[in-house]
Amino acid sequence: MTNTVEFELVSPEQLVTSQPVKMVVVPGTEGDLGILPGHAPLIAELRPGVIDIRDGEKITEKIFVSGGFCEILPERCTVLADEAIPFSEINKEVAEQRLHSAKETENENELRIAEVMLAAATTQSIS
Repeated sequence: MTNTVEFELVSPEQLVTSQPVKMVVVPGTEGDLGILPGHAPLIAELRPGVIDIRDGEKITEKIFVSGGFCEILPERCTVLADEAIPFSEINKEVAEQRLHSAKETENENELRIAEVMLAAATTQSIS
């Protein structure tokens, strides 16, 4: 058994990343899922949140997703995201505008996404 799992993240626009990783943590609707090599097969729905790509205890990359699905196999984890934004590219002002627009239109799904994006942007500016 190998000590990595092949991780792919795909959005409607592009292949965001495809790389071997030691561990990836995805935001499942029922809680965060930590995927290691040899994980049992699973298909899970994702909630808005941040995917952590890890090398041991260290987080090497973070990517915001607005939702989607994740297919997990013992040697592979594939995320089909509705929207994926590298954590470093999240802009607090854009997130605030998105939240304001969601409140105006009373779009509950977009409101939830914007709230999580704004929280991620705020966390990023503190780090």
